[in-house]
Amino acid sequence: MKYTFLLIAGSLSLLLSCNTQTTGTLRLSGTWRLVSGTTITRGVSTVTDYTKDSRFIKIINDDHFAFLKHDINPPKDSSNHFDAGGGAYTLTGNQYTEHLDYYSDRNWEGKTFQFTVAISNDTLIQRGMEKVENENIDREIIERYVREK
Repeated sequence: MKYTFLLIAGSLSLLLSCNTQTTGTLRLSGTWRLVSGTTITRGVSTVTDYTKDSRFIKIINDDHFAFLKHDINPPKDSSNHFDAGGGAYTLTGNQYTEHLDYYSDRNWEGKTFQFTVAISNDTLIQRGMEKVENENIDREIIERYVREK
């Protein structure tokens, strides 16, 4: 009886410790669809709904990311409005740092962007600063993604 209790208590302890380790690690790998983005520039907030006129996905593997954006209903004048970029990233705790190696606008290439990330169920929130001096950009962004199934 004493040994049974110790075996159950030990197994329960091991199970709980494994659960804590799993939920404490962010699982970024996968494909994420951008749902909304908030840009804050000099105290002025602009919210963009990415579910109406465009489609934007971010694909993340173990050490790289890529993002792709295009219009859902492209104009008839052959303008495409396609946007893409990607590069390496690091993740330490909830600090996610993108190293933008490739981008359709070369002024952004070679830049590093630091974000705080959080995941709740199938939603990823990414928040941080975008600063690109050549483009006169200095703003905070908050992006909400949902995991593609």
